[in-house]
Amino acid sequence: MTLETLKTILYFSIFRYPLKIEEIHSYTNYVTLSETEKELQHLIDEKIVRKVDEYYVYGSDLDSVIKRLRGNMYAKKVMKKARQKARFIAKFPYVEAVGVSGSLSKGYYDNESDIDFFVITKPNKLWICRTLLMLYKKIFLLNSRRYFCVNYFISSNHMEIEEQNRFTATELKTLIPMQGKASFAEFYKKNDWIHSYFSKFEPQTDSVFNTRKPVLSRCIEKVCDTRIGVMTDFAFKAITLRKWKLKFAQMNEEDFKIALKTTKNISKHHPSNFQKKVILSLNSKLEEVQSKYNVVLPKEHV
Repeated sequence: MTLETLKTILYFSIFRYPLKIEEIHSYTNYVTLSETEKELQHLIDEKIVRKVDEYYVYGSDLDSVIKRLRGNMYAKKVMKKARQKARFIAKFPYVEAVGVSGSLSKGYYDNESDIDFFVITKPNKLWICRTLLMLYKKIFLLNSRRYFCVNYFISSNHMEIEEQNRFTATELKTLIPMQGKASFAEFYKKNDWIHSYFSKFEPQTDSVFNTRKPVLSRCIEKVCDTRIGVMTDFAFKAITLRKWKLKFAQMNEEDFKIALKTTKNISKHHPSNFQKKVILSLNSKLEEVQSKYNVVLPKEHV
């Protein structure tokens, strides 16, 4: 028994988010639901997990079920706002596609959550696009990120995600595309590696829309589709990198390159290095399971 289901349950237990059997099955390589059900029953028999109503819980964190149900309820309410914001972001110059990531993409939202947006930009204009969105947030939203957290940008000529691990695969699997149907179709082609983690994954792009750019955005693009635009994009990147290096001087170089990736085609602003924290937490849980239940599962890399 490979215990594929256990690693999924452990991963989501980091967020105190128990899963239903259908959800767990989607993360396994099992063909039939009965195979997943058989393995889950084995885990219950071995007292490694518990079943609370229709949810599978690791350990004794039974309150996590109530937490999930409450978070699911709030997520449904805030999703309408997320779609409105995604449509608004798509109107900015050089935005090709917008999706929702983070906790909301997994159906969860609470008082400490943000609406995280993943943005695909036109080539060579990522930093102009990002800077305009940041200026809007600082000026009109007083720098509030609760409903407008744009912290991950890639350009459409560099779509393959460089860090390929269980964390990024999960983020891609749960990402909700909202704007830019053709760009997302190409994005998923470039990231076919996700099937090495979740073989049954099928992108859902049927409900993705395309928003027409307003006149102002088209005018800005026309002005910046020149040598001036290339120089401006380079300048915005250099200014941002210099600012981040000063602000996060305590971060070691290896972590900085992942959490605050700043290249011509990628901008990440994850100063807490959440990816690393999650993978390390998962590996810690894998060690715990090995110690308590003599179950050995391969560790994940950051």
